[in-house]
Amino acid sequence: MIDVSITKNGDDFIRVTTSGHALFDESGRDVVCAGVSVLVINTINSMERLTSSNPEVDSNQEEGFIDCIINKPSEECNLLMKSMILGLEEIQKSYSDDYLQINIKEV
Repeated sequence: MIDVSITKNGDDFIRVTTSGHALFDESGRDVVCAGVSVLVINTINSMERLTSSNPEVDSNQEEGFIDCIINKPSEECNLLMKSMILGLEEIQKSYSDDYLQINIKEV
């Protein structure tokens, strides 16, 4: 299962971490894993290229691990994160909680 943990401080998103694999299908054919990866990686790339956020990113592809700290939260970053969450929730609805868990916590 893929676990996506999102951390907020007030209205600002400050971190997103993913870990695990969906195991919906074999490697290379797993549409849940691919969908989650595309959403998360595109969101991080968009923050890096389209905002002044300058996120810190650590990853390990074999473990399905991505950790992104959003150093300078902004309205643009928050909108990108909300869009990512919307996409993740749609994947979760379509394929069930057995493959994807989304946890949003406040600090």
